[in-house]
Amino acid sequence: MAMTPPKSYPYPEADLKTTVDYLIAAQRENGEIPWFEGGHTDPWNHTEAAMGLSIAGEFAAAERAYDWLVNEQLEDGSWWASYINGEPSNITRRETNYVAYIATGVWHHFLITRNREFLDRLFPAVDAAIEFVISMQSEHGEVAWACDTLGAPMDDALVTGSSSVYKSLECALHLARTVGVLRPKWRIARQKLGTALRHRPERFDRNWESKSRYAMDWFYPVLAGVFQSEQGLERINARWDEFVEEGLGCRCENHQPWVTVAESCELTMALLSVGETGRAHTLFDTLWQWRDDAGVFWTGYQFVEKVLWPLEQPTWTSGAVMLAADALSHHTPACRLFTEVDQSTAGVADQLRLGT
Repeated sequence: MAMTPPKSYPYPEADLKTTVDYLIAAQRENGEIPWFEGGHTDPWNHTEAAMGLSIAGEFAAAERAYDWLVNEQLEDGSWWASYINGEPSNITRRETNYVAYIATGVWHHFLITRNREFLDRLFPAVDAAIEFVISMQSEHGEVAWACDTLGAPMDDALVTGSSSVYKSLECALHLARTVGVLRPKWRIARQKLGTALRHRPERFDRNWESKSRYAMDWFYPVLAGVFQSEQGLERINARWDEFVEEGLGCRCENHQPWVTVAESCELTMALLSVGETGRAHTLFDTLWQWRDDAGVFWTGYQFVEKVLWPLEQPTWTSGAVMLAADALSHHTPACRLFTEVDQSTAGVADQLRLGT
């Protein structure tokens, strides 16, 4: 089961070849990337896998993935929670962080390719998606985690989901400036959401048990740029021992003896964002043991029972590995997407728009 990790960062291209091959094989002809063969597809994890394809230089495959989103987008700019074999499978809700994530994926792909035709083709879908998402924002700043079948907001918000939306709003603003349009509503929505995440914890988990037991609630506000620099580092350090198992990875929940590859990769990038390069390298290096003999990553490892669990190899896990490897090695022009925040949401976009 254990495989030798790469020894350095330069980008471990040879070690990741099987990861890339797995993503390519999983993608359907219409561009859809399900969790695994026979599994469902959701817009967020589909986009995470597409970003892995962009990092690998599989630009045509990545663009087919984004075109699939365009083709499936509903009139109000959203997507259903999941799809199976090209058909909606869960139409009970539409999740806001799922809908917003197209902005992160499209900006990521454009940073790597500088393909303006792609950007011009995808921006209307991003525009519609972000308009849908900010329509779900309350006067207090939080964004409802989902809406129901009829489009009514579900009355609660998630720290992790809202943090993901916060990052997507940053990317959406970059995209808007690059195509030369103004979206002041998006900037205001992002500011309000950031204020809610930092200062209004009572607006989250109002109607259910707190999700703070999940690692993502701990580190995602750092990964998304809600907390940066010293504040971000303080947040990481405060609960490090709850979630990180030395030599194994990051737990999904603080009370469960289960580490997962995807959470560990995302935490790797959060560490880089607060300057913890050494810890990021050490954490990422633990993950190479969680591949099968062909070199494809499993979901995670239950370290009390000492078993891989579940016996699944999600495409989004492979996407997360690619993102972390890129962030560590600076392999592509998108390598800093999750490790740096341009507070003006302007600088890079302005340079690209002006051709500098």
